[in-house]
Amino acid sequence: EATLDLAERRRIRSAIRELQRQELERDEETLASKRFRPERSSHRQDDKENWPQSRHLEEEQQAALAALSEQLEAITSVEELTKLLRAAGEYEERKLIRAAIRKLRAEEIEAATLAGNVQSSR
Repeated sequence: EATLDLAERRRIRSAIRELQRQELERDEETLASKRFRPERSSHRQDDKENWPQSRHLEEEQQAALAALSEQLEAITSVEELTKLLRAAGEYEERKLIRAAIRKLRAEEIEAATLAGNVQSSR
């Protein structure tokens, strides 16, 4: 309620700050315990069992991306690359296709710039 004693008000404010500090510490401890939960041993065992299979799938994906990269080098049309981009399902495939599109556009800009410089020098 209301008190006129300034010393009592200071004690009350100090107690309130201490309670708020303790509450913050409890919240931080709760968050930390949720973030850094130890892994279950069975989960680690599952990872060990699936590791060769996941590694094999990763190698297959890398080979497919390398083949796609070679295929993209042969394409010289932004429209074709855009069609491939729309049909692509995997993030890594789309990433490669977008890089190829950027490369083609940069080459087109460079060629247009060179052509403009040649015409302006004549």
